[in-house]
Amino acid sequence: MKTPVIVLLVTIVILLALWDGVWKLIAMWKSARHNQLAWYICLAVFNTVGILPILYILLFQKKGTEPPTIENSVGTRN
Repeated sequence: MKTPVIVLLVTIVILLALWDGVWKLIAMWKSARHNQLAWYICLAVFNTVGILPILYILLFQKKGTEPPTIENSVGTRN
């Protein structure tokens, strides 16, 4: 009788880990591209089952600006 419950719990944990991992990777990539170190560290440290990465992507990500590129960050010499 306990085997189906254990299988269900293991399945739920695996699905939550995958869910969190995907959102966390997307949010960390975006925060790194926009040089937001504080967000990157928070996303790396806290496990919130995808809630914090989703909030970052939807509400706190810099919008309307392109991420810095090598051409924009390095001074040009004539």
